[in-house]
Amino acid sequence: MELGQVCLRRGEERDLLGGGLWVFDNEIDWVDDRCEDGDVVEVLDSRCRFLAKGFFNSKSKIVVRVLTRDRAETVDADFFRRRILAEWENRRALGFDNACRVVFGESDGLPGLTVDKFADCLSVQIVCLGMEKRKAELFSALAEIFQPRCIYERDDVPVREKEGMAQQKGCVSGKIPDALLIREHDAIMAVDLENGQKTGHFLDQQENRGRLKPYCKGKTVLDLCCHTGGFSVHAALYGAKSVRAVDVSESALAMVRENAARNGVEDRITTVCANVFDLVKQESEAGERYGVVICDPPAFAKSKRALEAAYRGYKELNLRCMRLTEAGGILLTCSCSQFMTQPLFEKMLREAAADSGRTVRLLERLTQSRDHPAALNVEHAAYLKGCILQVL
Repeated sequence: MELGQVCLRRGEERDLLGGGLWVFDNEIDWVDDRCEDGDVVEVLDSRCRFLAKGFFNSKSKIVVRVLTRDRAETVDADFFRRRILAEWENRRALGFDNACRVVFGESDGLPGLTVDKFADCLSVQIVCLGMEKRKAELFSALAEIFQPRCIYERDDVPVREKEGMAQQKGCVSGKIPDALLIREHDAIMAVDLENGQKTGHFLDQQENRGRLKPYCKGKTVLDLCCHTGGFSVHAALYGAKSVRAVDVSESALAMVRENAARNGVEDRITTVCANVFDLVKQESEAGERYGVVICDPPAFAKSKRALEAAYRGYKELNLRCMRLTEAGGILLTCSCSQFMTQPLFEKMLREAAADSGRTVRLLERLTQSRDHPAALNVEHAAYLKGCILQVL
């Protein structure tokens, strides 16, 4: 069957030729009448030379998401099975097994698809119409490769509506175990597949939690926006004298307490339900100090328009965190806003340090865990960035 074709305007092929993976609506000259939403189409340059194949969706600003640059490669059920298997083998080669992101969308050549492995269960999220139309093939491949106890669909994200798809979630196969537990470094953590943030657990910080180990022994720790306690539990296991875990969600804090008890550190972790901005303002003005401060807030900038206000929010929060850190102490600070780039993030930290009146040194730069590889040609793929700082 001949594929429909999309032709780019003159000069718009440069991004794809440079490794780009998206074609936007304003880059297109014409679309032939064989192109149906959700189908695989060919992308041509302005001289009608083949560039790539990808999923087509006229309802989205991203009209084509690239799948392959090989014109002879057939996009069928075996195509998806091969790619999923290749990425699973790649994760295992990197040392991941019990819990990891198996498929990370465009970076893994599977646009709009996220697959997270939590022990013997899978959490799947689809935000692309082309993938949505191939759900049966995808779930069949996942069942064959992993033989999981449960495959859970977490398609309850608003971005699906931009592709003309409804939000939904539920078990595709099997049943969620009563207690789904994973191992991270020395910690045992519970995962809430059904109602947890994102796909059930923040795997992108998995390796960064392990990087706390040299900094915590004998220290008092403040963990802001702690969610279910990943950093808090690791800090306690790594010898922290005490940990205050702060979050605005009481249900998240309930899981912190469960995870603390599960790891035998409940005597060193206390939970505080509070707005972190209010708490850091009050405590910094009261002269409170901690040996280690962890600041891992949700994304403040979800669009370019929100970046200016987000920058101010990050600066204020980090300034207060610096003032809360005792002399010689550690501040681990992150941003998961894709529009807050690493250079911009560090510029913000330099300004916060200047305003805080403290001398601050960079010890380590952080990024997302290696099971979230960032394609260099995909802008904002390296969405998670952070620093481990020493505050003097």
